[in-house]
Amino acid sequence: MKRLSTRLAAVLILAGCPLLAGVEIAVDTTMPPPGWALMQRELLRTQAEACRTFYEKYFDDRGYLVCTERWGALDGPDDAIENLRDWPILHSLGASDHVLHMYKKAWEGHLRQYTLARTTDVEFARDGMYFKEFHTKMDWIHIGEGLVVLEQQALSDPEDVLCQRRMRRFAGLYMNEDPGAPNYDPEHKVIRSMFNGSRGPLLRDATPVDWAGDPIEIENRFKPLHSEKNYRLMLEHFEDYTDIVGDHPLNLLATSLATQAYMLSHEEKYKKWVLEYVDAWLERMEANGGIIPSKVGLDGKVGGKSGKWYGGAYGWGFTVRVPDTTTYTNRNQHEYGLVGLTNAFLLTGDRKYLDAWRRQTDVVNANSKVVDGQTVYPQMHGDQGWYAYRPQKYSEGALDLFYFLMEKKERALLPKRGWLDFLEGNDPGYPERAMQDDFVTIRDKIEAMGRDETTPDTRLADDPMRFSPARVGSLVHIMLGGLNHLAHETRFRLTTVKDAQDYIDRGKEHRKRIGHLGSLLHARLRYFDPDRRRPGIPQGVAALVTEMTPDRTTVTLVNVNQLEPRTVIVQGGSYGEHQCLSATVDGEETPVGGSFFRVRLGPGAGATLAIAMKRFANQPTLKLPWRR
Repeated sequence: MKRLSTRLAAVLILAGCPLLAGVEIAVDTTMPPPGWALMQRELLRTQAEACRTFYEKYFDDRGYLVCTERWGALDGPDDAIENLRDWPILHSLGASDHVLHMYKKAWEGHLRQYTLARTTDVEFARDGMYFKEFHTKMDWIHIGEGLVVLEQQALSDPEDVLCQRRMRRFAGLYMNEDPGAPNYDPEHKVIRSMFNGSRGPLLRDATPVDWAGDPIEIENRFKPLHSEKNYRLMLEHFEDYTDIVGDHPLNLLATSLATQAYMLSHEEKYKKWVLEYVDAWLERMEANGGIIPSKVGLDGKVGGKSGKWYGGAYGWGFTVRVPDTTTYTNRNQHEYGLVGLTNAFLLTGDRKYLDAWRRQTDVVNANSKVVDGQTVYPQMHGDQGWYAYRPQKYSEGALDLFYFLMEKKERALLPKRGWLDFLEGNDPGYPERAMQDDFVTIRDKIEAMGRDETTPDTRLADDPMRFSPARVGSLVHIMLGGLNHLAHETRFRLTTVKDAQDYIDRGKEHRKRIGHLGSLLHARLRYFDPDRRRPGIPQGVAALVTEMTPDRTTVTLVNVNQLEPRTVIVQGGSYGEHQCLSATVDGEETPVGGSFFRVRLGPGAGATLAIAMKRFANQPTLKLPWRR
């Protein structure tokens, strides 16, 4: 095979021609298509086709999910739209525009469907579960799940006017721009309740009905994924979920709305609010010995009236009875607060936000003890002090901190396998193995979906979720060098509908450890197609990030199309937050000096680029490269 030499050329900024602005690297050296590259292209194609099959079965011509509509934390509006979790990310990676059209139609249908859906017993949803296209009042675990398509759409289709308007309007719900939704107290810098939304905060104790929704017939009709066999057990599930007045770390998820509104509009007010609110939480952590409190009073003081910093629903001391098994489980959800800290870090590059979480890790692990000769570490804190000891160190957020800081301290808390091991040169087979698992999972899901005999009146909103075929996790890892907060890593065969249910259940348990819906997508690189003017890697091009250090990212780009050239824009970071200093190919360095550059790949050409970076040097933006 004839091999052409690599040719590098810097293209000067041409006035009046933004598409050609910046630097271009031309690669003409042919590269036989690697196995991983062919698999990657096929995985993008297969997922798009599988999504079409899923959509045609479970959505109607209006974009409505065909199901029995309910309000509640066990099954509600958030679960309905979560059926399309990761579809916008799949499109932003380079999947077919048909994925974009489907999820946008379903999102519009979803907003209409749950605006019309009403409750009888839940007082704040009687006139619609959504009001002004937003949850009326709910906790941010479920609000965040219900916003997953909108927040991911900003990566896939940032120029959509409705997306931009909604992001600003929804952010305004937490900046007191809507007089009907006074969620935020600017004097004490608190979101006033764990239950908040478009109708404002709930300033009384929550009831089981608020959480579980209206009475429902379950036996011989539905099979809830949370295993409650009747409505009585659904109410019992939430007997202890009453203490919701005041602020909670969950509410820091609301900063993702304002952060994205800032990146779409660059209106300073959004950045200012995020930093004001997050800085108030830093002060609370400092006042609480370095630990983020799970209970903050309406006056902004740690612990509220009780003085118990560990109190509140989903708090450090929140251990509750599981009704159907009568066992007890720990449901401490403080780790969602890290999302707010990472949003503030993205906007400022100030590592004080990350160091605060680092200190918390040290404080918790300092309360270890030795039991039967083994050191164990606490995960919970209540009236009796620290409890829920286990042999593993407390490590919530370690992956996030390692991604941002790239320091050994957090790496020591993470597994010595999989993606990180691959980046360190110890598991070269990871990319192909991970994609092989994805193919198996997609096939098994579609086969299991074909055996699903539920009808609209026996189907809850979260029933189809187990069959949704979007699998972006390994692609985010290998293509972008990105954190996988959005997809499950649990892998096993789904040969029956029950297997698919088990898959979702295990995934929910695992998701608490690897990330949270409501997190932004953080990645070393992103790609854009300048010829088709859309996010995502161009058709026929594949990418593999093979190394990440604090100041360098190494990626292999290959054009598997043997007949036509392709041009790809390579951006530093999900939001252009990383400055690309230079790119080196075959020992030849080309200065870049910007947040992105172009690579022209000849037919069948490929190369490995070592990109020198200054990370978190730029203000993040969601504007497409040719619009800057």
